[in-house]
Amino acid sequence: MVMTPFPADALFDWYDRHGRTLPWRSRWPALAPAYHVWLSEIMLQQTVVATVIPYFLDFVRRWPTVCDLARADSDSVMAAWAGLGYYARARNLHRTAQIVCQDHDGHFPDTVDGLLSLPGIGPYTAGAIAAMAFGGTAVVVDGNIERVFARFYAISAPVPAEKTDIGKAYAAQHPGMRPSDFPQALMDFANAVCTPKAPACGSCPLAAGCAAAAAGTPEIWPVKALKKPKPDRQGVAFVARNDKGEAWLVKRPERGLLGGMLAFPSAGWTSADGVVDPARPLDAAPFAADWHLQPDTLTHVFTHFRLTMRVAVADMGSPDMAGLMTAEGSGSWQRVRPASLPTLMRKVWKLAEAARPPQTGSLLRFPDPEAKAGHTGN
Repeated sequence: MVMTPFPADALFDWYDRHGRTLPWRSRWPALAPAYHVWLSEIMLQQTVVATVIPYFLDFVRRWPTVCDLARADSDSVMAAWAGLGYYARARNLHRTAQIVCQDHDGHFPDTVDGLLSLPGIGPYTAGAIAAMAFGGTAVVVDGNIERVFARFYAISAPVPAEKTDIGKAYAAQHPGMRPSDFPQALMDFANAVCTPKAPACGSCPLAAGCAAAAAGTPEIWPVKALKKPKPDRQGVAFVARNDKGEAWLVKRPERGLLGGMLAFPSAGWTSADGVVDPARPLDAAPFAADWHLQPDTLTHVFTHFRLTMRVAVADMGSPDMAGLMTAEGSGSWQRVRPASLPTLMRKVWKLAEAARPPQTGSLLRFPDPEAKAGHTGN
């Protein structure tokens, strides 16, 4: 099959006039530091540019080089990441920094294969670093570039099967010049012109050769596979406060959702958090206290499920620290800094802080173990 040549000259002309200025970006022939490209690309996974910019600037201020990041303690890295979500990215980020610093003398590999050997780096990220930091002609296909090529060549295989065809088209049509600018120009063009809905075909500099523009139905590309509905999960979080204004926080296990992050004790919403009886949610409390179950709930959407979380609050005065330590393990009383919490736990804290004093008859006491059999949860 003979492909229409991709109009790279027109793309670069558009990019030179309209391309974004971003703190991790350089324009050819200058190349951005590999540390900056890698950091930004990991942050941009499942996250929009406007959200990432302040996080990126904060990271490079705190840790100007990859070895500075490698030497940071993991709690500081996770706290700085809080709010970006997908916390496995932060754990892999720290591990990769340590490997690059210790095994590669602080220099990232300059090949796709070398980059793929590092934690958290997949084919797209490896290609992006190879192109943007080292000037290679690696294949770089994210969702934006996918959309441009799927439309230009009317590639009709549904996502994600069409990635192979798009990767082949990208490699075959790479102009060879300005290799660091080519993927960035495509991304900006997709963001500004070849948008998911209502693309600006009438003013598009690539429209003359675009199959989707010629067909007059650009929005049908790329072809989307049918989405499965997200399952619903239920959980309960427990916010205990003492008379110093502190709350009881735990560090979640390194593996799993919100891994390694500070959080309020919770139950029911992951396989590692135990089971909650919907009729007796306070039975899952981490320790005995006068828990007040709040009437409002919160919702939070993860990649694979939708969570409805109930929140129980207890004001505990001056509790017995030893008793709490044996009940919860690695918890401690801390001042709550919402910026250091994952988004779900920020929502939990906000609901707890907004809680009104309980009305008469709303007190729900977690029972003593000896009395548990007689507890009704009412």
